[in-house]
Amino acid sequence: MQECSREDYDRWLDLGFRRNNAGFRLALIQLGVSANKAQNVKKAVQFIKEAAEQQAKVVVLPECFNSPFGNEYFEEYAEQIPGDTTDALCQAARENNVYIIGGSLPEKSGEKLYNTLTACSPLGEIIAKHRKVHLFDIDIPGKIRFKESDTLSPGNSLTTCDIGYCKVGLGICYDIRFAEMASFYADKGCKLLVYPGAFNLTTGPAHWELLTRARAAENQVYVCSVSPARDQNATYVAYGHTLISDPWGTVIGKADETEQIVYADIDLGYVDEVRSSIPIIRQRRLDLYTRATAKQ
Repeated sequence: MQECSREDYDRWLDLGFRRNNAGFRLALIQLGVSANKAQNVKKAVQFIKEAAEQQAKVVVLPECFNSPFGNEYFEEYAEQIPGDTTDALCQAARENNVYIIGGSLPEKSGEKLYNTLTACSPLGEIIAKHRKVHLFDIDIPGKIRFKESDTLSPGNSLTTCDIGYCKVGLGICYDIRFAEMASFYADKGCKLLVYPGAFNLTTGPAHWELLTRARAAENQVYVCSVSPARDQNATYVAYGHTLISDPWGTVIGKADETEQIVYADIDLGYVDEVRSSIPIIRQRRLDLYTRATAKQ
C-alpha cells in the first residue's frame, strides 16, 4: 500500500482531482463470492479494472466480498487492516485512478473480529475504515435465525469520507435499518450513502429496495446497496439485486441476482434541486423534536 500524508492528499484534491458539482460515474460490483479467498480478491480487482474502463470514478464492492458470509467463516478468513486484501484494493485504486469503497471483509484486531469496510483513494491510500455498528442478530421463526454477535464485535463510531466529488456516509448491511444513522450522515453534508450488504431471501424481497429508497427520499441523498451475487449452494444465500436510489427515491440502477456491474451517473446538482423543491431541512420542527447526533 502506498503511503501519503493527509496534507499530501488534500493538496492533491485541490490541485485537480476535486471535481465540480456536476457528478461522476459510480460502479456497483455484484460479485460472486466463493470459498477461495485469493480468487475472490483477484476477481474483484478484474471487475474494478472493467468498471474503470467504462469511465467509473468510484467503485463499490459488496459485503464480505473476499469471504463466504457466516459465523463459521469469519475467523478463518479474517485478516488485519492493512493486510493482503486491502493492499490489493489500494493497488487497484492507484492503477485504475479510481476511488474504491471496498465492501467489507472480516477484520481481526487483537482478540476481536469485526465486519469492516475500507475506502481507498486513487493514490493507493486507505482513507476510511468503518466497522459495522449494528450487528445482524435476528430470529424470524420458521425462516431464518442469525447472530453475528456470536463471533463479531460491533464498531463504535460512524464514518464519513471525502471522495473528491462529495462526502460519503458509510454503513454495512444491517446499518441501513437505522434511520438515525443516515440522518446524521446527511446532516454532516454527505450526498451519497453506501451500504454493502447481504440481505437474505426472507428480508431481501421485503425490505432491501424499500429501505434503500426510504433512506434516499427522507434524507434527499443518493443511496446504494451492494450485495454479493446469489449462490443457491452457499450456506447463507444472499438476495442480490444491488441497486441505487436517487434523492427523489427513484431507483436509477438495479441488478437481478447474478454477477454483474451496475452503473449510475451521479448528478450532485440534483441533490440541491430536490432539497430546494421540498425543503424539509429548513422545515424541521426542532422545537418539538431533535435530530440524531453521534458521540464524538
